[in-house]
Amino acid sequence: MSSTREPPASGKAVFVREMFATIAPRYDLTNRILTVRQDERWRRRAIALLAPRKHGEILDCCCGTGDLVFGLLRHDRTLTVTGIDFCEPMLERAAARARREARGVARFVQGDVMAMPFREGTFDGATMGFSLRNVVDVVGTLREARRVLRPGARFVNLDVTKPANPLVRRLFGLYFYGIVPLVGGLVGGSKTAYRYLPNSLTNFPDAAGLAERFRTAGFADVRTIRLGFGAIAIHVGTA
Repeated sequence: MSSTREPPASGKAVFVREMFATIAPRYDLTNRILTVRQDERWRRRAIALLAPRKHGEILDCCCGTGDLVFGLLRHDRTLTVTGIDFCEPMLERAAARARREARGVARFVQGDVMAMPFREGTFDGATMGFSLRNVVDVVGTLREARRVLRPGARFVNLDVTKPANPLVRRLFGLYFYGIVPLVGGLVGGSKTAYRYLPNSLTNFPDAAGLAERFRTAGFADVRTIRLGFGAIAIHVGTA
């Protein structure tokens, strides 16, 4: 396992923003290579679990370059999807992709998911993909997501998790902490970033722990769906 440590909470937001700015130009390509394009299948499953209604207003938290935003619009072009992220270079790439890929209304807002510039009850659903590990306060972020949702709306989070099976966990560890930094450094252009991203899982709650944090944040009907031999988890909660 790499010795790279997660930065202290006081500097984590700045570190994460600068890190994603560095890897933004090759972020999408690196993700496709590292997951053998399975990340696209996982996002489709997350969108299916969100089950957005026609003409709904959907929020994608920490949208990055817009994978979930464009996936939602491919699923249903009647949606209006707003992506929020605090990393400007990521949003620039999302905006560039929108000119080619958007099949409905895609909007992008620069902002912090822990203090979003939206009124209470604005959205009919929300998603977040591979980002909750990077926030300073998990429960605080979940509460903020719930605040901007209408009553009964779903929040769907997709992220890496620790596999429950000991053998799978060992194999996953070899890949996640060994291969990912190597390939990410070569393709993504930053060894530091792709050492940090696996290590961000070290102190992140396991699937059961994250489900409990959903409940603490006020979500009801919380469910956990495991994919990728147990190394990927989708959490669904209702506001």
